[in-house]
Amino acid sequence: MFPLFPFLAYVLTMSFTPGPNNIMSMANGNRFGYRKTLKFLLGVASGFFTLLILSGIFNMALEKLMPEIKPYIRVFGALYIGYLGINVMIPHKQVKDARTNLNNYLVGFAMQFANPKGILFGITVMANFVIPYYTSAIALILFSLFMSLVAFSAISSWTVFGVLFQRFFSNYGKIVNIILGLLLVYSALSISGIFELIKQ
Repeated sequence: MFPLFPFLAYVLTMSFTPGPNNIMSMANGNRFGYRKTLKFLLGVASGFFTLLILSGIFNMALEKLMPEIKPYIRVFGALYIGYLGINVMIPHKQVKDARTNLNNYLVGFAMQFANPKGILFGITVMANFVIPYYTSAIALILFSLFMSLVAFSAISSWTVFGVLFQRFFSNYGKIVNIILGLLLVYSALSISGIFELIKQ
């Protein structure tokens, strides 16, 4: 029998908790408003959908290869997310064009393939919750679509949060940008595995 409650708990927790997608969505929402951030959000959702489909199709192969490719995914993801964090922290006037370039469909789409948390989520959710119970192409598409809609709801809520607190952010914009940027840098460092090395 399909474990519905554990599946929903896992998907909702992973989707709504802070991470690169949610932090970038909030930062873009605060800076550009919901409507202008929508292309970025659609990029995130469609990139996530693509990632889930690929994770389902190649699940067995990816599981075998994961120990070998994980270090490369971590380094690439850490560098990309760190780059986004630094761009969020730099004052508005100096990087106006760069920040606009971070708020588009392709950036949202590409982020999914530079985020080890998302990649591992895709592999884990497919391996533990979907593939053992459903193996048809239709089931794979429907599950991926459902999880992408949950992800879209999560990033949309973070974007709305950024829009609603625009006045607060405009008064304390520099501090907020530094905090959001540092959160992204922290995500990058977590992904890189440096904290695990420090603990040893």
